[in-house]
Parts: sequence; structure tokens; C-alpha cells
Amino acid sequence: MKKLFLILAVVAAMVACSNKKECAHKHPCFVYDASIYELNTRQFTPEGTFAAAEAELPRLAELGYDIIWIMPIQPIGELERKGGLGSYYAIKDYCAFNPEFGTREDFASFLNKAHELGIKVILDWVANHTAPDHPWTLNEGWHMRDSLGRLVVNYDWYDIAELNYDNQDMRDAMFRSLEWWLDTIGVDGFRCDVAHEIPTDFWEFAFDSLRVKHPKMFTLCESENLDLTQTAFNMYYGWEFHHLMNDVAKGEKGVEDLWAYFNKVDTVFPDYAIRMNFTSNHDENSWAGTEFERMGNAADVMALFTYVVPGMPLTYTGQEFGNVRRLRFFDKDTIEYDPENTKEHIYKVANAMRADNPALYSNELGGKLERIELAEGIEKIFACRRVVEGNEVYAFFNFSNEARVISIDKILPTAEPKSVIAFYEVDSTLDRMKIKPWHCVIYCY
Repeated sequence: MKKLFLILAVVAAMVACSNKKECAHKHPCFVYDASIYELNTRQFTPEGTFAAAEAELPRLAELGYDIIWIMPIQPIGELERKGGLGSYYAIKDYCAFNPEFGTREDFASFLNKAHELGIKVILDWVANHTAPDHPWTLNEGWHMRDSLGRLVVNYDWYDIAELNYDNQDMRDAMFRSLEWWLDTIGVDGFRCDVAHEIPTDFWEFAFDSLRVKHPKMFTLCESENLDLTQTAFNMYYGWEFHHLMNDVAKGEKGVEDLWAYFNKVDTVFPDYAIRMNFTSNHDENSWAGTEFERMGNAADVMALFTYVVPGMPLTYTGQEFGNVRRLRFFDKDTIEYDPENTKEHIYKVANAMRADNPALYSNELGGKLERIELAEGIEKIFACRRVVEGNEVYAFFNFSNEARVISIDKILPTAEPKSVIAFYEVDSTLDRMKIKPWHCVIYCY
């Protein structure tokens, strides 16, 4: 029996954007091999400021992140405020900065530093509603009201007031606000909150218009609505995939369910619509629990899974540290760094793997997800490959509580791989391989 120690670093030359296939496609060039990081400014550092976050940017660049989605940074309403500091998503002024985080100059410095490091920054945009004390509530017809003239709220969000998209003046003001952040501040795009609650024709008009001057603008919708992916948004939320991963981790769903999902989405969404793959985000962490609560021992392998299947992987604030706490949503609750539980090495290797392997690029520049048929263990092993000219990636995920032995004879290429990625030793011969519970092995050629 031969012991194969699987390396924790990718031994391959970085593939720069200039060396990729021609990017005359649906999305800007930088998107295809990018990984995205969601930044919760309040909880990211003890200070909870732009300046403190700026000091962390070199670390995020070293880990390999290309896009930062920063949660809303505008002033938060005071009327009906939840908690001590309020919700990011109850905005009082679209074109201003929350003093909790710092000044406009502080954010400009943060943004400039990100750009120096080659990181794009997209702003979380809340177009569905404002705080109830936003000045727009004084404009007749700009907000939804009930039969008694009271502001309408969504769900149990009593700290917001829903906007009225039948009002053209309000639409124009919303468009000008978006434009201001691009033209004056210089952000690189937007993540749009509950995007399906806003008429699709608004997004299409706004983003088509803005892309005339800003063709590299990147847009993400918090939605899985098909119509939003046609022209307005580059990337959509993989909510169904996320919940399916949770179910697989709990043993309620399995490999066949995963393949059924991938076969379905291939026929539903356009081939250029990028899915955002994630094991956590601000909503999931605070309200549904950390990835460790929801996925248990499967959390790490599911994180790697999001890098191998088609789409773009997301990391939420603190995941790289192995944060095991639900972060409070309306109050200060700094993430904790536990060096014994850090996952930085996993995300650094995963980000490098994605950048180094064109087969793992998003959508039309990456390889199609292909199923590998195994002689045994197929009901618990998700075996796949993605191939483009000059690059092949083979991945084997053990989604079970037991070690699995699989035959790899005649499956892998005969050449030596440029990298093999896993985080443990694995028993292997020339034709068989043993994979530990909730682990994976990824070969890159």
C-alpha cells in the first residue's frame, strides 16, 4: 500500500487574465476565475470601521479573493430601529455613509487600497425599501401605503417601508443614486437585496444604462428568478443548491439528488448565468446557524465542493477563521479568531485551485460538469470531472459517515497531476483509493 500525502499548496503557475481565453463573453474578464468575499464591516474587526477593514485587505488578497461584496454602508434609520445599532438594510440616505463605519474619505481609502490589490468592490444595494424616516417618505406616492395611509412593511421588518415602483419619480431617484456610487465613488457594481421584489424592468433599464459608461460593472441578485438572469444580473443566489448541501450533510439527501439538481439547472438557466455557491452568508449565519451547526462534519468538504462545481464560490466574514458563532444582526458582535480552528489554509488553497485551473472557471469559459461512473460506492461518492483544452480536474467527494474505497483504475490520466488537493493522508494504490468520511480528493492536470 502506497501512502500518498496530499499537498496543501497548488504547485502550478498562476493563470493571469491576459492568458485566459478571450473574454468577449457575457461577463467582464475578471469574473470568470473570481472568488467573492462578503464583508460585514460591523463584525469584521473589533473597531468595525472602514479603516480597520482596510488593514485586512492584504490578508484577503493573500488568501486569493478577487471580489468583495460589502454589506450596506449607508446611514441606518433611527425610527423603529431594531437592536442598538439597527439593520444595515434600513437605509436612511442612499448617497451618504454610516458614521458607525467612518467617513466618505475613509471608504475612498478602503476602495483605493482594494483596487491597488486587484480586488473589486461591489456594494450591497437595498432597492426594495427604505428606513421609515428616510426623506423619500415625505414625497407623495414614493412608498407603498395601506388603506389608512400608513407605510407598508415587508414580512416582520417593521424597521423599513416598502417603495412604490409605480412612481416614475422614485425610479429616477433610485437610478441616480446607483449612478452616483459608480460615477462619483467608484464602486465596481452591486449586490441587490431581495431583487425579485423589484420589477425586473427597473433592473434591466438601470443596469443596461449604467453599463454604457461602466461596461465592467458586476451585478449579483439575491434571487433565483430566471428573468433576472437574462440581461440585468451577472450572478444569482444558489439558494436551492445551498439547501440541498445542508440536506446532504444531514443525510436527508444524497448523490443522486445532487446530480438531479445539476441536470435540472442546466436546462433552466442560461449557460451564461453564474450561480453563487455558498455554505453561509449573513442571513444564514445569523438566522439559520453557522455552517458547522447546519453541516456538522461536512462543513469543510462542502466548502471545497462549492469551488469544484460550476458557479462562483462565496466566503462570508469569519468563515476563513472557522467562526462558530451566530453573529448578532443589529448589534456589535465581532468575529473571533481561534488559531486552533482556522480554515484559512483551506480557502487559500481552494482560491488558488480555482485561479490555476481554467476547467473550474465560471460558466462558458469553464468545463462542463461531467459525472464519473464508479464501479462501487457511487451512492455515497460524488465523482466528477471538468475539462477544457489543456486542463482537467477530477474530484471525488465522500458524502457519508464512513470511509469509502473506490476504484480509480483507468479513470485518471496517466500523466502526473500538477496538484492534488485534500487535507489528510489517503491510502492509495495505482488502482484503488480510500477516502475518509466527509473528505474529498481533487486531482488537477
